[in-house]
Amino acid sequence: MKDPTRITLDQLKQALLDVSRPLPPVYLYRLSDLSDQDLSEIKSFWNEIPTWRKQALMEDIEELSENDPLLSYENLSLFALSDADERVRELAIRSLSYYEEPSYLNTLLNILENDQSAIVRAEAASALGRFVYMGEVDELPAERLREVEDRLIQIFTSNDALIVRRCALESLGYSSRPEVEDFMREAYYSGNRDLLASSLHAMGRSANSDWTPLVEAMLDHEDPVIRYEAARAAGELEATTCRRRLLELVDDPDLDVRLAAIWSLSQIGGEGVMEKFMHLYETTEDDEVFALLEDAMDNLAFTEGNGFFGLLDIERMTRQDDEEDLEDYLEEEWDDFADEDYEDDEEDEI
Repeated sequence: MKDPTRITLDQLKQALLDVSRPLPPVYLYRLSDLSDQDLSEIKSFWNEIPTWRKQALMEDIEELSENDPLLSYENLSLFALSDADERVRELAIRSLSYYEEPSYLNTLLNILENDQSAIVRAEAASALGRFVYMGEVDELPAERLREVEDRLIQIFTSNDALIVRRCALESLGYSSRPEVEDFMREAYYSGNRDLLASSLHAMGRSANSDWTPLVEAMLDHEDPVIRYEAARAAGELEATTCRRRLLELVDDPDLDVRLAAIWSLSQIGGEGVMEKFMHLYETTEDDEVFALLEDAMDNLAFTEGNGFFGLLDIERMTRQDDEEDLEDYLEEEWDDFADEDYEDDEEDEI
């Protein structure tokens, strides 16, 4: 692959404007860590790029931002927040999901209040959830947390578009403000399927096990969207009473529900979970299920206190002939791990 650092801005411009072929991946890497001067050059021809190409570009940047922490597209994404196209602005917010600069908080609040697109305002409301969480763990000043919460509460209790109100409620799920519980309960019993889904999403974020009975009741809902949100919330709440039903939902006809159940079981752990995962690992033909299952098995090992196991160890576990062999294998692995840890401690003392 061509070295991204050797790509000139003229070459980058030609590639972005050449709509006769897809943008070569190497140019996406060239857009990472843009200097202010580079960004200024891109701004000069940004409006010449067709809207569909900018949308595709921002979709790629969102995916790369999520999957590769070494890439940095903040400069370009912050600029794209002012694009005329709502889809570009929406994707720009998504690509900044891990951006925590205080100035960006002000930008999000401004978008939430002034953007003409409900979709973009909703995305801003979702992004503010990260700052609510930061405030709850004392990584954001209390006065700033209060400002964000007040604005989200104002949105939820307003006549704004439902999608914006829903996203505001989901972000408030992180908040310990007493009135937020009333909002979640109101949405849960509203009779509106979308508000119900968002209330479950917020309950999962609350870290409040008091919501478990309401979450568990929705695991049997006829609507797969509701089952999906309930399954996710059960895992976030580490609701052990939901384990039996989640084990059944691993075979749900809806793929998203199956995936949510698998991951939530990895968060809860307990009787029957590893056995179910091992059976799935050997029998599933769904690539998406298989990919998630690998991560879920690793996560389950940490959940159950066996964090020294890696995925390769789990794959070897699935090949044990019987339960006795499996127990012997686990004991051997633990002894090796303990010996290594003891030797490390001795070296430290020396």
